Amino acid sequence: MDGVVASLVLYSRPGCHLCDEMKTVVRRVATRVPLVFQEIDISTDAALEARYGVEIPVLLVNGRKAAKHRVNEAELVRILGARSRP
Repeated sequence: MDGVVASLVLYSRPGCHLCDEMKTVVRRVATRVPLVFQEIDISTDAALEARYGVEIPVLLVNGRKAAKHRVNEAELVRILGARSRP
């Protein structure tokens, strides 16, 4: 993961338009900021559904909740900058 600024995990479910919007934002930012991105479908796991069901999409940056429902590109770049500093 040399050069990677952050590891992002997006909790989402199929058919969620806010999830699709957040994925688009993450993909756009990923063209400028080196990151690792993983999407997890909460509909396949009852525990995740119970934990994140009403909050999705939920975006974790380096294991910490960074955004839910919506985030724009400028906000995500700012979050990534803040989370990459020691």
